[in-house]
Amino acid sequence: MLTARLNAKQVINAYTANAWIYDLWAWLTESKARKIAMRYAKVRNGEEILEVAVGTGLSFRELLVQNPAGMTHGVDLTSAMLERARQKIVNVEGKYSLETGNAHQLAYSSQSVDLLVNNYMFDLMREEEFVPLLEEFIRIVKPGGRMVITNMAEPRHIWHSLWQLVYRINPKWMGGCRGGEV
Repeated sequence: MLTARLNAKQVINAYTANAWIYDLWAWLTESKARKIAMRYAKVRNGEEILEVAVGTGLSFRELLVQNPAGMTHGVDLTSAMLERARQKIVNVEGKYSLETGNAHQLAYSSQSVDLLVNNYMFDLMREEEFVPLLEEFIRIVKPGGRMVITNMAEPRHIWHSLWQLVYRINPKWMGGCRGGEV
């Protein structure tokens, strides 16, 4: 697995700069995995849901649509991405909160959420952060609750190897994302 090369400030800068085009990029590279993740989430209307690393709200909107009687929370490091997410849910019914936040220290009580969703965040993190992040996620999920985590895999095809090559040249071009095993 390649070493994560962007710090939190560089990630914020990269995603602030890319917020305007992120949806196109996500459609090309992430849409199939997001659909699968939503099936695994098995949202039950009325739940307390948290999405960590909301991005532009592609999954958040779907979570809110499926959970109009519950509360759907979202956090992201980047204000520009959250602004795009807010635009996507203007006409969607349901209770929600969207806040800037850090996955390392989530502002939620222990055992307070039924479902935690996290897409493509571990791709940005150093390997030594994986266990503490997962422990933080586990801390806030209720007993019997669920977590759905999606991340890029290690290269298996020529296209993935090309991604890794570009990452080696300049990780900012790839938003700091590289494949790996969580």
